[in-house]
Amino acid sequence: MNPKAHAVRTGFSRGWTEFRQTLTNGQDLFSYLFVALVFLVVLFFLREDTVEGTPISNATASLPGLLGMTIAFGGLLSTAALLAQEREDGTLLRSKALPHGMLGYLIGKIVTVALMTLVSVLVLLVPGIFLFDGLLAGLASGWFRLLWVLALGMLATMPFGAVLGSLFDNPRAVTGIGMIPIMGLVVISGVFYPVTVLPGWIQAVAQIFPVYWLGLGMRSALLPDSMLAVEIGESWRHLETFGVLGLWAVVGLAIAPAVLRRMARRESGSSVEARRQKAMQRVG
Repeated sequence: MNPKAHAVRTGFSRGWTEFRQTLTNGQDLFSYLFVALVFLVVLFFLREDTVEGTPISNATASLPGLLGMTIAFGGLLSTAALLAQEREDGTLLRSKALPHGMLGYLIGKIVTVALMTLVSVLVLLVPGIFLFDGLLAGLASGWFRLLWVLALGMLATMPFGAVLGSLFDNPRAVTGIGMIPIMGLVVISGVFYPVTVLPGWIQAVAQIFPVYWLGLGMRSALLPDSMLAVEIGESWRHLETFGVLGLWAVVGLAIAPAVLRRMARRESGSSVEARRQKAMQRVG
């Protein structure tokens, strides 16, 4: 078998295996379920309140934005944290030593994170359909839109998650320092309230980044047109959503491989051992 084809096949197999392991790990299951449960409980208490000027409940209006945020967090933070963790424990170095090992490694991470993100989305969406009025009707007509926003959103965020992970040598730094700018983007991107209530210059900044477009794309897939009154330009802007997410995907896929190759060249047994010693000191 061609070595590159073998690496690709191994990457898919490894990604599937790692994903299955998360479904049998108590800590991973907790991370899937706990945050989703908290969001669903909060939305449940908002189900009687409606968005001003519409018959749509605040719970129904907010869930699509939370789905967009979930995709962004999965693509950015999950990818970055996994990469940093496997730099620290030597997994990346071992993969580098194999023929086309980095190719197989990256494909494995893409598969793992994509499946983890999909599960996180379903954990929110499936109960939400039954708890909050209007989402089932929206999904019936907007399922194809939801799928392409989900797929393109992951392509737009995972490469930059890999770049972010390459900047840190331990996962604690990723979830600590990396969380700050991402949460800032969430705050200005209209996830929890219409972005149109913010000043115009903040709206302009929000539209540069994929988090806003992920939320808009999910709302366009799940909410009725009566909600357009609170959107910029009173339009779902499908073409712009596809264009901005697609541009982020193209740029990320162009930059990430070069950054990761450079990072992999710097990996050595001594650097892994130094990080391991630092980690043991933190535990001690």
